[in-house]
Amino acid sequence: MSDQQPLCDIGFIGLGVMGKNLVLNLADNGYKVAAFDLDKDKVDAVLAAEASERAEGIEQRVFGCSEMNELVTRVKKPHLFILSVPAGEAVDRVCSALLAAGVGAEDVIIDTGNSLWTDTVRREASYRGQFVFFSTAVSGGEVGARFGPSLMPSGDKKAWAMIEPVLEAISAKVDANSGLPLERTQPGQVITEGEPCATYIGPAGAGHYVKMVHNGIEYADMQLICEAYHLLRDALGMTAKEIGEIFQTWDKGVLNSYLMEISAEVLLQDDPETGAPLVEMILDKAGQKGTGLWTAVSSLEQGTPAPTITQAVFARALSTLKSERVAAAEVLQGPKSEPVSEAEKQAFIESLHDALYCSKICAYAQGFALMASASDEHDWGLDFAAIAKIWRAGCIIRAVFLQSITQAYQAKPKLANLLLDPFFQQQVEQKQMNWRRTVAKATLMGIPCPAFSSAISYFDSYRTAVLPANLLQGQRDFFGAHTFERTDKPSGEKFHLNWSSPARDLTQV
Repeated sequence: MSDQQPLCDIGFIGLGVMGKNLVLNLADNGYKVAAFDLDKDKVDAVLAAEASERAEGIEQRVFGCSEMNELVTRVKKPHLFILSVPAGEAVDRVCSALLAAGVGAEDVIIDTGNSLWTDTVRREASYRGQFVFFSTAVSGGEVGARFGPSLMPSGDKKAWAMIEPVLEAISAKVDANSGLPLERTQPGQVITEGEPCATYIGPAGAGHYVKMVHNGIEYADMQLICEAYHLLRDALGMTAKEIGEIFQTWDKGVLNSYLMEISAEVLLQDDPETGAPLVEMILDKAGQKGTGLWTAVSSLEQGTPAPTITQAVFARALSTLKSERVAAAEVLQGPKSEPVSEAEKQAFIESLHDALYCSKICAYAQGFALMASASDEHDWGLDFAAIAKIWRAGCIIRAVFLQSITQAYQAKPKLANLLLDPFFQQQVEQKQMNWRRTVAKATLMGIPCPAFSSAISYFDSYRTAVLPANLLQGQRDFFGAHTFERTDKPSGEKFHLNWSSPARDLTQV
């Protein structure tokens, strides 16, 4: 190593889209970074980007490495390495390579990928004593990584003291009073005021679990917006541009969010090749990378209902059945459409706005309830006000009403469900009839709205004191002797009726 190549603060491995932008973000914030990737072209690309963005008088902050051994020797001790590699086996391969290159017990390795939270728990235990395995889930996509993501770190609390200044520096920032993002849009720009969208989440795995639920909420939010688009298109016959303009208007109020903003932009975009609305040229088959599925599975495993998130996963799966749907459309007939007057059109748009808002509240309520269930089971001690805070900027589900969610959990940290917060309770009570009209209208017109429907069913089920599960328990006891509790006996006492006996005698189990 020459005198012209000083020791770096951080070693960075994996220079894909997210990795490259995180490295440039670190450089903006004054950190010297030793960068490595198996693909030399990616190393060259990040060096070229940093050189082109570097202002006059600013020293070089990113240095390329050609092999893992060189990377380890280029970083100050105790070493801090950040990984941005695909989730799964690649993480373990890199960890093994770093061990072979000489990392030790005091060194910290941070996984920033979309790893399954149980893999993170396993790795933290497996590598204990060899080095400190830490994780920080990252949300915000390419732009977030470059100019300030939302970060969900978890792992060894002592290691957090070393990592905290780095993650807080590169994270998105929000105004503490308004909850609105403090935008950073130019290379070299640094924002030091405001609240950072990075906070210690909890023990190993907690951060990736929270990010998993974040992505589940993201699935639901996206599906709800898509259903609103579908209804405006097919129920009212509106053009993509008209719908985009409505979404732009909605983005100025309680529905203000990153997803609403970009949805409007997509709808207003013309296809460069045909001049038609681009959205009409995009095939209606949606992909997924697994985090929404993981959230749905966790909901089932925890026994904590998240039906709107789950329906969003199912909606993507149904979208992939394109050829089957095209064939079915020829033979399966729905109701005939009826003309809609201008007055009815405006009333429907207003109702749809409220339905989207109420359904969105339910999707977030389901996500936070799921995190609470996991926190109790694993003794994570999750701080939901802090989680809502770091989602106010930088992440994909950032939205103005996360400020209200923050305030709800600040007022009552052990809030059982977001729907029970006085503010959200009032919002849903005021707007629920429009919500019901929207779902009813969609059903009568034969336009699918699985996320809207599941959200209102969740609300109605949660507010119902006596559900028909009493009959269900009777059924289960009849065919499987699964027992049941009684309304007139202490909780926990189990009973069984001998259904096959003429006497039908009742016994306490």
